[in-house]
Amino acid sequence: MAEAETAPESPPKRRGKLPLVLGAVMLLVLGGGGFYATWSGMVLGSHEEAEGEDAAPLPDIAFVPVEPVVISLPKTANSSHLRFSSQLEVTGKYTADVTLLLPRIADILNGYLRAIDVAELEDPTALVRIRAQLLRRIQLVTGEGRVRDLLVTEFVLN
Repeated sequence: MAEAETAPESPPKRRGKLPLVLGAVMLLVLGGGGFYATWSGMVLGSHEEAEGEDAAPLPDIAFVPVEPVVISLPKTANSSHLRFSSQLEVTGKYTADVTLLLPRIADILNGYLRAIDVAELEDPTALVRIRAQLLRRIQLVTGEGRVRDLLVTEFVLN
């Protein structure tokens, strides 16, 4: 019986570290070149051009502060009080009209915030919904086009 001689297996050839080193050097060179091109203004324009441009004028707006509201929460809640303060972004010519209606706006804030379920107040995403609901109610009271936005400056449960 003839046995076929098998050639001894040679260990697999190891690749050198040269491709890894070349890749790292190329990464540094290309990264540095990209940074310099952006920083010097070769890619996105120069700093002098950006500084020389005039900014668009701001729209005619004013901010009317609303008195802070403190709401006591039921004993079943994790917190005992809600402190809510805000400002109204108003079209400039209607500042006096909106200021005149601040007591009615405070009434809307009190009524709505007391009616909300405590679980919804504790939800981190609820502030967006609450803000939208309050803004819509305030716009109904003040008239269309007077109040542009409601800016919540404080919403604290303690």
